[in-house]
Amino acid sequence: MAFERSAAQTWSVAALVRALADTLFARFGVVAVQGEISGFTRAASGHCYFALRDEAAQLRCVMFRQRAALVDFDPRDGQRVEIKAAVGLYEPRGELQLTVESMRPAGQGALLEEFLRLKSRLQAEGLFDAARKRALPAHPRAVGIITSPQAAALHDVLVTLGRRSPQVRVVIYPASVQGVSAPVDLLRTLQAANSRREVDVLLLVRGGGAMEDLWAFNDEPLARALAASHLPVVCGVGHETDFTLADFAADVRAATPTAAAELCAPALADLRMAAAQLRRALAQAAQGALAREQQRLDRLHLRLPSPERTLHAALRQWQDLRVRLQSHAQSALARSNQAQMQWASRLRMLPSRDRERRHVYLADLERRFRGRIAQCLRDQESGLDGLQRRLALLNPAATLQRGYCLAWGGDGRILGDAAAVHEGQALVLATANSAVSLDVGRTRPIDHPLAALMATKSRDSS
Repeated sequence: MAFERSAAQTWSVAALVRALADTLFARFGVVAVQGEISGFTRAASGHCYFALRDEAAQLRCVMFRQRAALVDFDPRDGQRVEIKAAVGLYEPRGELQLTVESMRPAGQGALLEEFLRLKSRLQAEGLFDAARKRALPAHPRAVGIITSPQAAALHDVLVTLGRRSPQVRVVIYPASVQGVSAPVDLLRTLQAANSRREVDVLLLVRGGGAMEDLWAFNDEPLARALAASHLPVVCGVGHETDFTLADFAADVRAATPTAAAELCAPALADLRMAAAQLRRALAQAAQGALAREQQRLDRLHLRLPSPERTLHAALRQWQDLRVRLQSHAQSALARSNQAQMQWASRLRMLPSRDRERRHVYLADLERRFRGRIAQCLRDQESGLDGLQRRLALLNPAATLQRGYCLAWGGDGRILGDAAAVHEGQALVLATANSAVSLDVGRTRPIDHPLAALMATKSRDSS
């Protein structure tokens, strides 16, 4: 009878496994489990299969593709992790299985809480304020790198700087970047780089890793030293998704060590392009300024009278004055002769005594008149001599007689400035008695000979 009652409640294998799975899920639901990864496999479908074990037991785990894509690190055998998973059974085999919903390195939760606590306190002190951060130098001559000599990040930075900015000198400051002694070592190296002052900017770099691997860069004394650094600091620690206190305390945060190298110094190709643009702009500005000065010089040249016109005007004035003087003298002499003839006629009509008195008076008048005429002639001649002297001063021939010469350019204009002479130009040089034509060879500016001559005379006189 007992067997018959049991047979009436007989389960199929699938039904019993499904009921057990429902019972497990109802009892445990989603649980957090910590253990070591074993036999990790990522299938072509993107699903991940592994076992989670400790010293006494192990559980099979599956993590489907959608959840696995959210894991921000590469799981590996032997790594301790903390997972959140639903407890169930793998029905085809009736085996206990954890369906993983999320995974993170073991202990990361406590580290994250410590990181957030430190970040909040330092941020409240203003340590991360953008106003206190220094700008990077536009053209650094030397870049310092604080990292481990064995780090792959150092190779990436050196390759990037050598390719983009070979003009920059690199100084390496060795320091541990992982382990218990790393925070103190990094702090001591940063202080040494600031005291030596041999670079313009510092790079603090390290490759990616788990939070515990990067924990040295979450050290509070190191963050304070970065904020107080005299040299600007670029922090390139980990990958783009990794954040440390050093990133917030540094003047610039780079996503990767390679990005830090690109941020700290301009590319040589960009500098050459900028220099070429500046050269073109400078040449255009110089050409524009030269054209404007040439136009101004042409306008001034048009406003100044030429020596030939000045000389011809003075000559015409002198000739006019000479004609006027001759005409004035002739008119005065004619008036004098006419007056003399009138007085002689009147004298002949007077009695002899009165005639003698009139004759004496007339002779005196004639003497005084001739004296006045002579004085007038002397004054006019003196004025004429002054005009002749002025004319002589304006005469280019007189200037050439004193040892000077005149130069004409190929366009027939007199050259007023030696700076206008250029190579290949045809010139005409004229002295008082001769002239030559010459072609200009090489030209170069020199000190003015008159300046040296005047300086020599000044020393001789003193």
